[in-house]
Amino acid sequence: MRYRTLVISIAIALNGFAVTAQQNDGIDRDRGKRNSVSPVRNIERDRPPAPDAPVFGIRSYDGSNNNLDNPEWGKAHIQLQRYTAADYSDGISSLAGENRPSAREISNLVFAQNHDVPNAKMVTDFMWQWGQFLDHDIDLTDGIDPEEPANINVPTGDVFFDPQATGIAQISLNRSLYDVETGTGFDNPRQQVNEISAWIDASNVYGSSTERANALRTLDGTGRLKTSEGNLLPFNDEGLANAGGTSAALFLAGDVRANEQVGLATMHTLFVREHNRQIERIKRDNPDLSGEELYQQARAIVAAQMQVITYNEFLPLLLGRDALPRYHGYNPEIDASIANEFSTGAYRLGHSLLSPQLLRLDENGEEIEAGHLSLRDAFFRPSEIINEGLEPVLRGLATQICQSIDNYVIDDVRNFLFGAPGAGGFDLVSLNIQRGRDHGLSGYNQTRLALGLSPVSEFTDVSSDPLVSSALADAYETVDDIDLWVGGLAEDHHQDAMVGELFFHILRRQFLSLRDGDRFWYQNIMSERQANRIEETRLSDIIRRNTDVGRELQRNVFLSPEVQDRDERNSDSQGPNVRP
Repeated sequence: MRYRTLVISIAIALNGFAVTAQQNDGIDRDRGKRNSVSPVRNIERDRPPAPDAPVFGIRSYDGSNNNLDNPEWGKAHIQLQRYTAADYSDGISSLAGENRPSAREISNLVFAQNHDVPNAKMVTDFMWQWGQFLDHDIDLTDGIDPEEPANINVPTGDVFFDPQATGIAQISLNRSLYDVETGTGFDNPRQQVNEISAWIDASNVYGSSTERANALRTLDGTGRLKTSEGNLLPFNDEGLANAGGTSAALFLAGDVRANEQVGLATMHTLFVREHNRQIERIKRDNPDLSGEELYQQARAIVAAQMQVITYNEFLPLLLGRDALPRYHGYNPEIDASIANEFSTGAYRLGHSLLSPQLLRLDENGEEIEAGHLSLRDAFFRPSEIINEGLEPVLRGLATQICQSIDNYVIDDVRNFLFGAPGAGGFDLVSLNIQRGRDHGLSGYNQTRLALGLSPVSEFTDVSSDPLVSSALADAYETVDDIDLWVGGLAEDHHQDAMVGELFFHILRRQFLSLRDGDRFWYQNIMSERQANRIEETRLSDIIRRNTDVGRELQRNVFLSPEVQDRDERNSDSQGPNVRP
């Protein structure tokens, strides 16, 4: 794969649970004005470094050498794998779905949301916030340079994007970075690239390269990560690649997207604090360890914590309690590299979960003096954390019930993403649909068939809700035209999962691979005693021991306090041996 040094303003439709936005505190505004492609990121992308040299028993930063027979599996800067064949309109690289309606037309017909649709499980905003934080640990595919526009036609008279009925309005989009040695013929279609380590390895905390990892460390023999005043993330004083530009007014973290919104920066800060807390604990028990030994032990523990929270708290709610089988050990035959259908399709489900504001609460559950934070005002705002701290946001994420995973998306990101239309605003739904076409994803029905699921023949087979099936019928001529992301979100939920059958199978397959194909999975490298200790940790524990949040926080932050109180009462009434 050939690279050259790039200093670019690049854009993607947002990865997974990601929410990026307009330029705010400390962003390089001049550079951002060069480019109207959305969402704008100002990232200096240099030639990928050489793979990390294998070190026995230590996970590489870039994900290489995890599988000893296939050292590139899961590595940064390799192609996204595919569960189904690419389906470009010309069979090579042109956007899929050339005869489908405009992505914005589908957005208007199928995704408009005019009221709250809270999820039935009473899952909190931590569902989407952890989902985003995790997403930034496992995948990133940014835009190509020079730009390759794939702009979205806006229906004439669109009340938000073409109010003057010009008939020529468009929503800008730049095509994704791809391996330039692909897209040369029918036998070699275009393949996009994952720019970071695929493993759940806390690369969002530590980085996916040795250069970034070292920039985040104090390197003073203590094994600690750098922090700034107030025990916050360090600032980007060295001008490293960063979403929003290289300004020293923005935080620096293991992943370039850490500043994207206040809740995400809060999570990054929390786990830097946890690393440094682990350093002190390990040092007390092992005073003779070197700084490097302390650092690597704490790094392994933090990665294990992310794995445990993901598989013991997050996924049982998202996919259902018994969706994944028990762990039976490392399987070197499994390629866990991120799949295009996952990162560009199913894992973008988080955009349906978003609420219009981030709650900010004090220890009594009351709104803080500075007020709640509108989602549209939460982007690239490190000052909100500097001024108000982590605690109000963490309490709010654990309190507010998130939206249901469905085909409805709030106006804040469907019509006012990054600003008002005509003044920087975009439609996240349209970007997601167009991104799937950019990546040549097979359609909804074709993907179901390829994954061994029964194809649908009628719109009512997708959803039993007559409003949803009718909206799909208004948007598409046949069920075979439905885009993967659209159909996946519109499906009835599968069993006790929060998603439909298609997304359930894509998510289950990817997360099983990330667990069973990881040589450094915590249960594979830790003693039983160490693993048991890690498994006792919940996200609430990490929050309480690294912030001033106390007993006001429920044990499982992914579920509302009311649900947990009810379950505990039911458990008590049925006897001491019944677990909620």
